[in-house]
Amino acid sequence: MASPHIGPSIPDTASKTSSERRLEYDWDYHDINHTFPLRTFRPDPEYDDENHSVPPAALRIGTTTAAERARRNVNAKLANPLAGVSHAMLEEMGARYARKHQVGDQEDVRAFSKGAVLAQDPSKYQTVAGLTEAEQLVLHTEEHHRWHQPPLLYIVIVVCSTCAAVQGMDETVVNGGQLFYKYQYGIGGDDPRSTWLTGLLNSAPYLCCAFLGCWLTVPFNSLFGRRGTIFLTCLFSALACFWQAFANTWWHMFIARFFLGFGIGPKSATVPIFAAETTPPRIRGALVMQWQVWTAAGIMLGYASDLCLYKVQDQAGVIGLNWRLMMASAMLPALVVVACVFMCPESPRWYMSKGRHFKAYQSMCKLRFNKIQAARDIYYMHTLLEAENDIKHGRNKFVEIITRRRNRNAMIASELLMFLQQFCGVNIISYYSSQIFLDGGFSPISALSASLGFGLINWIFAIPAIYTIDTFGRRNLLLTTYPFLSLFLFFTGFSFSIPADTKHSTRTACIALGIYLYGIVYSPGQGPVPFTYSAEAYPLYVRAYGMSLATATTWFFNALLSITWPSMQAAFTPQGAFSWYAGWNVVGFFLILTLLPETKGKTLEELDQVFSVPTRVHARYGLRQLRYFVMRYVLRRDAGPEPLYAHEDTRDIDRGFDHDDEKGM
Repeated sequence: MASPHIGPSIPDTASKTSSERRLEYDWDYHDINHTFPLRTFRPDPEYDDENHSVPPAALRIGTTTAAERARRNVNAKLANPLAGVSHAMLEEMGARYARKHQVGDQEDVRAFSKGAVLAQDPSKYQTVAGLTEAEQLVLHTEEHHRWHQPPLLYIVIVVCSTCAAVQGMDETVVNGGQLFYKYQYGIGGDDPRSTWLTGLLNSAPYLCCAFLGCWLTVPFNSLFGRRGTIFLTCLFSALACFWQAFANTWWHMFIARFFLGFGIGPKSATVPIFAAETTPPRIRGALVMQWQVWTAAGIMLGYASDLCLYKVQDQAGVIGLNWRLMMASAMLPALVVVACVFMCPESPRWYMSKGRHFKAYQSMCKLRFNKIQAARDIYYMHTLLEAENDIKHGRNKFVEIITRRRNRNAMIASELLMFLQQFCGVNIISYYSSQIFLDGGFSPISALSASLGFGLINWIFAIPAIYTIDTFGRRNLLLTTYPFLSLFLFFTGFSFSIPADTKHSTRTACIALGIYLYGIVYSPGQGPVPFTYSAEAYPLYVRAYGMSLATATTWFFNALLSITWPSMQAAFTPQGAFSWYAGWNVVGFFLILTLLPETKGKTLEELDQVFSVPTRVHARYGLRQLRYFVMRYVLRRDAGPEPLYAHEDTRDIDRGFDHDDEKGM
């Protein structure tokens, strides 16, 4: 499954023009054409239910309160606090910052003087006077060879990728282990007690994540820093995995696995933050996607570990040595992270949040080739932190999320995706695939081998998502894949109806085929989209709170799915249980069609426009898209798409589910 990303990130504004950074729009909804002019957008006026338009009073200049005007400018300030400042003033500001915080010597003061100018727009380094040839060369290389980075930065990337693998293994070694330990614990039957206790043991870490682990992210990071939090959570994971190997009763296993949640929850939130705060903007998005890819790799390794340890024989005085080694095997990558994480520099942004500016600069210098790059990034972080601090006072962020339409619509979309990520049914396969294959007629070792095949598919097909999520679009990916997710779950479920005694090979082949096709469709779509979407949907000033809510939501429904599947399968039969989740994919398609705006390629200001569209307007627009799709792609008629927004440039039209006409939309 995908794993969470929490916390504010540093926006990449290098490619934005000054017009793209504007936020002060006025809004006028054209009822006749059902469009919203991009250049006349005012965030979140009251919507007239009767006339489907904004009341004239809401459009009059000067009627908004000071609080409303301040709120309207929040994202503009966070988008680039240095926009519009002259180069001379920026040089003075950078030098003053370096002297105030005693950051290095005169060479470092000069670096901050030039770095402050570069921070305004890193892509325009050629317009900055006074740069040396060496500095211009390193900036040119950074611009045109984005993966040419210092070796220490690649150590950070490897550590973060290993953390993701820890996450995946923690989730899936139980897949094989439960084939054995449930009989040893006396809960291997089909009676309600056995099925509910089996589900409870599987869900224990996710119950901890939903109600305790995720909410420890902020205090852990505040007290121990990013590296310290990663160290502690991987240590928790290693100890919990080792502990599971010695559990001799179901309640003992429950306690050990519940403790594992303290390693999964804060780690899944902290590692993407650590990666985002240490890497340059040009590769930051790709590294966020690497979390999903290497979590899928860890899931595959968990299946591989189960298969490799299956034939381990019991030793004298040890019953169930094979499943005990399976459960303990997930500690190995966690120990690698524990041993290596302090080889990485601490997050410069964390140092700055603690007022330790010189340490932040030293850390950044280790992660960049030249001091001019380090000074640029440190000064930009400083200005963002100052802007965030300016808007924190007197605001209840959770109230802002609920009461402001722009934030509320982002919350609806984010929570919908987190719910559907679980109820699309992927984790019934991730956690119970070996048992599903056993029920389908596979032998135990064949069931573990088939599970490894699913893990391999899940990993391989997660890799293309690095490209497709930013080209095909988030909403289009989901709308394209959800019908197939439903189809393949129906196919898998009803494959159990093939008589096992007459066409055994056909039955097992169809079950495996349905699950594998499901994995192929899931990995590039529903796998990476929810956390990527949630991280960008919220405005920066409430993003940490919105992502905390999103993370707790996904872990809660993860736990719910884990605990109910064994009992559901016993009560509904495999056909009914798979059909239940196939039906949710059908529901999910229409929920995404009507409630989920596209966010691909949109600036912060454009996202304000998108999420300020009334929900009922977007829902009607989504339903009208179905008619266009049928007319054009089924009946093959020359039908034109209906845009939701009226834009200035309508030459480049996306002919898929979304029809964003302006460049960048």
